[in-house]
Amino acid sequence: MNLGIIGSGMIVHDFLQIADQIPNLELTAIATTKRSEKVGKELQAKYGIRKTFVNNNNLFNDREVNTVYVAVPNNLHYEVAKEALEHDKNVICEKPFVATPEQALELKKIADEHHVFIVEAITNIYLANFLYLKQHLDKIAPIHNVELNYTQYSSRYDNFLKGIIQPVFDPTKDGGALMDLGIYNIHVAVGLFGKPTGVHYFPVMQKEIDTSGNLILTYPQLQASLLASKDSYVTDQWSYIEGEKGSLKIKGPINELNEIEVDLKGQKPKALKLNKYSHRMVAEFVEFSRMLEEKDKKAVDKAFEHSLVALEVLTEAKQQR
Repeated sequence: MNLGIIGSGMIVHDFLQIADQIPNLELTAIATTKRSEKVGKELQAKYGIRKTFVNNNNLFNDREVNTVYVAVPNNLHYEVAKEALEHDKNVICEKPFVATPEQALELKKIADEHHVFIVEAITNIYLANFLYLKQHLDKIAPIHNVELNYTQYSSRYDNFLKGIIQPVFDPTKDGGALMDLGIYNIHVAVGLFGKPTGVHYFPVMQKEIDTSGNLILTYPQLQASLLASKDSYVTDQWSYIEGEKGSLKIKGPINELNEIEVDLKGQKPKALKLNKYSHRMVAEFVEFSRMLEEKDKKAVDKAFEHSLVALEVLTEAKQQR
């Protein structure tokens, strides 16, 4: 995977810290805006990236780049991903995928026509702890109640209160708690229980953006409460999946799934830490690298179908802000 990165924000810095753990990965290029050119040069020097650009087209036209990691503000995902696909590049697009299911389907059509892959970068569904949850739901079934919680006091929230609006809180750039944090809850819920029959979003709105909110997903015999908050502080957060035979508890942020506690009726609770890597992003990129190396279209298509359902839920919730 000869990777070209578009963007230089916090998520790119996170990714570059673990890039050396991804097999068959070559950091071929990074493209930034002219305003962020200095940051791009610093990242190049620090992580051994071969080339830097301040024009996306130069990266798209670089024949050495075969895969593009789209890590730009949410509102730019669709146009950047589309142009990359049209230049015959595989695309790894940061969450949330794009703005609408229609955009996602169009991108998938272009990818198939150009015989390249497109996947959404979403950390939690590739973690070993998530796979354990998915494989062991029957141990506590029937399941009736789910509470997923991702609370993270935003490093940009204080500026937001002062009227300094950065992309993550900018409604014109598809910001907000639902888009930034709630998407992780949605992916877990959809990955475990499928598409809900009802979607109801109850946001806390400030300056025309949701700084936190509770998303209720309804299923025939199950209610799921998905809390996402960028305006609150907590040191010890838990999520719960509760059934008639016991419960599965998730300790910590839902995007990391660091620890699971299995609490079955009549048995002593058991704590599990099954994730293979120390950083949340390694597992997803290891899998993306495998997909590309093995040309595993079946796995790519399956990942896309999952992302599409998550996006359908996200779109319906977003319309209720």
